[in-house]
Parts: sequence; C-alpha cells; structure tokens
Amino acid sequence: MLPAVLVIALATATMPVLAHHSFAVFFDQEKTVTVKGKVTEFMFRNPHGVIRVEVTNPDGKKEEWRAETNSPSVLKRRGWSPRSLTVGEVITLEGWPARDGSNYMRMRKVTRENGEVVGKPFEFHED
Repeated sequence: MLPAVLVIALATATMPVLAHHSFAVFFDQEKTVTVKGKVTEFMFRNPHGVIRVEVTNPDGKKEEWRAETNSPSVLKRRGWSPRSLTVGEVITLEGWPARDGSNYMRMRKVTRENGEVVGKPFEFHED
C-alpha cells in the first residue's frame, strides 16, 4: 500500500512543474501579435525573462505590454545578453498572444527601429 501511495504522491507533485512549462496552456500558438513600443523594463532572469513596453494604441492611449522570454541560458545561446535591450529604446515585439486576451505574449522576435533583429527568433516549440 505504501509504495502505491508514494508513487501517486510523486506523480502528482510533478504536475505543477509540467503545467508551468506547457506554454500552450497560456499562449495561442495559432496566432501571433505584434506591438511597437518603448522598453520600460528588461529583466534577464530565471526562470523566464520579461520585457515590458509602453505602446500607444490606435486611440492614442498608452498601454503596457509584457512579453515573457526564455531563460537567460537559452537567450545567451541565441545571442542575447543582459544588455541586449535598454530602457527607452523603441522596439517591435512579435509573439504568441495570451489566451486570456490580456496584453501579454510569449516572445518570438524583437526588432530594433533600425531593422536589426535581436538574437535568433524562436519557434513556439523551442525552449
């Protein structure tokens, strides 16, 4: 009896970890969203980095968009560093939108105003 309980306990304990890494739960891989705005924050940290940009919507109102990135180790392998983006810089963010409709995305690609792509773009399934 004890081994069965232990197996069940260990199996269910790993579920939150698996759910955490199931980006398809949070982001729609069938759609992409693109926004252009001013970087207000770039966090190059574990477990996932974050880019926040201030975007002016078609009505002229300011909105904040947040993009989740991969981990710093993955970003480094793809040409990123903690100084890849600076606050105040204008960028275009492309990614997979949040399923809940919020101003949140999974980053695919970042392009500077001069057309330079930062690092190597991601595909949805890549970590």
